[in-house]
Amino acid sequence: MFKTFMNRYGTPLTTGFFIVSGVTGVAMFFHWAPQSFHPIHEWLSMVLLAPFILHLVKNWTSLVNYARRKTLYVPLIIAFAACIPFIFQVPGGHAGNRKTAFMALPVLEQAPLSDIAPLVHMDADRLIHRLQSQGYTVISAEQSLDDIAKTSGRPVNDTVVAALQRPHDHSGHQD
Repeated sequence: MFKTFMNRYGTPLTTGFFIVSGVTGVAMFFHWAPQSFHPIHEWLSMVLLAPFILHLVKNWTSLVNYARRKTLYVPLIIAFAACIPFIFQVPGGHAGNRKTAFMALPVLEQAPLSDIAPLVHMDADRLIHRLQSQGYTVISAEQSLDDIAKTSGRPVNDTVVAALQRPHDHSGHQD
């Protein structure tokens, strides 16, 4: 039964998930992709591993024959060598949104409100009022967003968004 499943679905599943991974990857490379493509690409590329393994199992004899004829090694070396420039990439240039967010978030979580308020173009009292109006428990401008989140029983990410998000009023003007 397992062999039947592998023979029937290994290659088609690999093909399907590879097409999804390829299309989302190309769209992200050329910056044509909506935001939803990044998690689609990441997660479905991980899912692609399962049918890929099924494909390898199904075609194991052919793979071993490639290795015996030594036609497997050059493509593998080329594929791994293509990774080297990315591994040793010098920091700088365009660092994607996710990398920047991962570096900035811990700083924002630990900074006192009095330091964060100027980032959103308001004074600390106004930022305190904004958070309190959204149900957060804020005692002083010296509290960090992490402290406020814990005191309020809310996730720290939601608290960061509540503090940094620029609300819009009904006339279209920003707060």
